[in-house]
Amino acid sequence: MDNTDSQRISPAGIVPDTHSMSVPTHYEILGGDEGIRRLVDRFYDLMDTAPEAATIRALHARSLRASRDKLHLFLTGWTGGPPVYVERYGHPRLRMRHFPFAIGARERDEWLWCMDRALAEQEIPDEVRAYLRERLHALADHMRNQPD
Repeated sequence: MDNTDSQRISPAGIVPDTHSMSVPTHYEILGGDEGIRRLVDRFYDLMDTAPEAATIRALHARSLRASRDKLHLFLTGWTGGPPVYVERYGHPRLRMRHFPFAIGARERDEWLWCMDRALAEQEIPDEVRAYLRERLHALADHMRNQPD
């Protein structure tokens, strides 16, 4: 029997050598830097124009450029890409950084309305979309600092 780099012999026979296989990160599945930028731009385009996001939009500066850049950097590392946010700003400390803003259920839901739609438009496997959506919903809920 031939023992290649992608196989090894085990008592059960030949099985894939998972140590030499690379599993793509969510960053890679989303399309790397370009894919993260597309997601972030669509998210903020929705926030900037949709009446469904008016409350959350009002919490942001007139220009969304800095917000776009920071979310892009954060999501790059959060999805398994290079830790560019941490390199530039240090630990995200998201809850602390968002504490100056009143974030209740309405703000969370408007943020998620934009993100869910932006994610829905990405060409990624449904199971990856569902996983990211679940994790982003938990993250957005964690940002709440106002009672319902």
